[in-house]
Amino acid sequence: KRNSNEPRIISLIASSTEIVHALGLGRFMVGRSHECDYPDSIASLPICTGPKFRTDGSSYEIDQKVRALVQEGLSVYKVDADMIEALAPSHIITQDQCEVCAVSLRDIQDAACELISSKPEIISLKPDCLNDLWQDIKKIGASLNVENVATELVNTLKKRIEGIQMRTRTEAETSQQGARVKVACIEWIDPLMAAGNWMPELVELAGGENLFGIAGKHSPYMSWSEIVEKDPDVIIVTPCGFDNDRTLQEMHLLKEKEGFGDLSAVKQGRVVVADGNQYFNRPGPRLVESLEMMAEIFYPDKFDFGHRGKGWLTYER
Repeated sequence: KRNSNEPRIISLIASSTEIVHALGLGRFMVGRSHECDYPDSIASLPICTGPKFRTDGSSYEIDQKVRALVQEGLSVYKVDADMIEALAPSHIITQDQCEVCAVSLRDIQDAACELISSKPEIISLKPDCLNDLWQDIKKIGASLNVENVATELVNTLKKRIEGIQMRTRTEAETSQQGARVKVACIEWIDPLMAAGNWMPELVELAGGENLFGIAGKHSPYMSWSEIVEKDPDVIIVTPCGFDNDRTLQEMHLLKEKEGFGDLSAVKQGRVVVADGNQYFNRPGPRLVESLEMMAEIFYPDKFDFGHRGKGWLTYER
């Protein structure tokens, strides 16, 4: 039986669900979003949200549906206010970073959270870069009275990143080419989008030169001619919300583009499919694992964290 003083947490973002568990607060979660899928223990929790359209279409079809909703000023997601009311949360975690990536602050406001009888505290996150992630972890920790645990978690994650950075910096400086590998990160295939936000930071930390997208800024559209012109050494295809199998189903869209076979990354067998759902596009503690994967991808003879073939794989055309 729960103590009445214990928190009752609903997490409406996959990344914040992971943060809650990393802070040792998983046992206090009472509800989740339809996208929260890690750790496995949350599978039995009630689902409080859902998409407004089928998400099993092609990249282009998903993009068109999202655009139509956003252009009308509508949300991409629906919130089950009745479910939230029944769960009587003390805290609801949402985000104000992207209207498309996850249930947003506006969605919760539209669901009339101020009328929910339990009067929950709304914790809204806005992770645009790695430093924002550290602040978000501390924000959740402060709201749930585990400030020291949050600080310790942030310090541990930073130390892991620093350890990887030191090793990749050495590899970049001693590489035969004498220069960092040029990297293109593709976050959406049709239409083409480059990875922004924290992804350019991860590329640099892993010893690469990021060609597209700006750290701390939303993911920009890009043209195929730009990719051909900059001719990356490595291409990482990691669509937001797609696992590796789903991405492989759409890789033909890139393979069929003019000049694909002439790209350096293709000739050298360095086109990679990476799990954008579980890792690269999820701003939680496992961004450190995403960095480990980049180190494996950029310097395959020097790094092996055990992610190859699981979190990422080489595209065999």
